[in-house]
Amino acid sequence: MSTEFHIRAQDGAEKADGPYALDIGPDRAGWGHSSLRVLQLPPGGGHTFATGDSEWIVLPLSGGCTVAVDGGGPSLTFPLAGRKDVFSGVTDFAYVPRAAEAEITSVDGGRFALAGARCARRLPARHGPASAVPVELRGTGNCSRQVNNFGAAGVFACDKLIAVEVLTPGGNWSSYPPHKHDVCRPGEESELEEIYYFEIAPAHGSAGFGYQRVTPSGNGRGTDVLAEVRSGDAVLIPDGWHGPSIAAPGHDMYYLNVMAGPGEERAWLICDHPDHAWVRGTWPGRPVDPRLPLYDAPYAPEGDPR
Repeated sequence: MSTEFHIRAQDGAEKADGPYALDIGPDRAGWGHSSLRVLQLPPGGGHTFATGDSEWIVLPLSGGCTVAVDGGGPSLTFPLAGRKDVFSGVTDFAYVPRAAEAEITSVDGGRFALAGARCARRLPARHGPASAVPVELRGTGNCSRQVNNFGAAGVFACDKLIAVEVLTPGGNWSSYPPHKHDVCRPGEESELEEIYYFEIAPAHGSAGFGYQRVTPSGNGRGTDVLAEVRSGDAVLIPDGWHGPSIAAPGHDMYYLNVMAGPGEERAWLICDHPDHAWVRGTWPGRPVDPRLPLYDAPYAPEGDPR
């Protein structure tokens, strides 16, 4: 199994540019569209970046910030309240279009994800309020997980970018049954590159860990990954069946999914692994893990499963 698709937090920092703890772009990933940066700012810190040919969502992981687009102004300055950490609640966010300049400043400091995708259209810069983020519970039993659909297709308008957060209680499996989206089959499957970015909740003095599996589907680069993941790690998924994502008992797992692809339609259409698709049929009538949701937030009934 290749290690080129597992970027450990330490390796990400060593290879990142400037203030980024992690910097994954199309060139580094060897694909065409998806990007992810993790920005760390000290109290009173700031960072300015040009969006280039990509659209971006600035998503607080911990702390709050202000995002000013193209010099700011009343309609182009977005204060983000943020959150204590990814396990404490949903957050507001800011959308920054291609061919723009964005300045991120933080009074108290924090960590911020910049999820990006190469795109063709320039959409308006805008604020995404936390109150409008649909929070969904998917699966049942030990396959239960929580999905914050802040940047899902059909929820928030982007040109190419799709992004969601998944929270998995300790001991549970998510991204299960394994699924893929590496070929275009209209109405059935989307072609999407994907980045998983992980954070693990500490417990009893331990930082915790989890596991991520990706198996070849016969398409693309033959991606094959079995990774022990820790906070700050990322896994690149250009193709292949991905899942399960396994949270170690006692340690809740968070991951941010960033997806984009070449298709004209911005859609997340998946195909389950034929050996494991039957698992989904065992869910009806079984209760969702009572630990979910991990925090109080309105959520919709189960929809398309992940």
